[in-house]
Amino acid sequence: MFEGLFQPLHLLVILIVVLIIFGPGKMQEMGSAIGKTIRGFKKAMSDIDINLKDNSTQNKPENTPKTEDHNQSITKGDQTK
Repeated sequence: MFEGLFQPLHLLVILIVVLIIFGPGKMQEMGSAIGKTIRGFKKAMSDIDINLKDNSTQNKPENTPKTEDHNQSITKGDQTK
């Protein structure tokens, strides 16, 4: 159904029609707005990625002291009574 919909000739016709409707000034503004939007999206995704990496490294315990096994603490507690 949509086979060959975006062939180069079709895209050229669409571009000409859009250029006639909006004019070159409006096309420049639209292109600029789309570019800013894409840059903002990429920056936000990069910031999220950096924050996730920072949080994952901060939450990792590096040199945690070994805790007693729960069974050992119970038996030690029983011996003192």
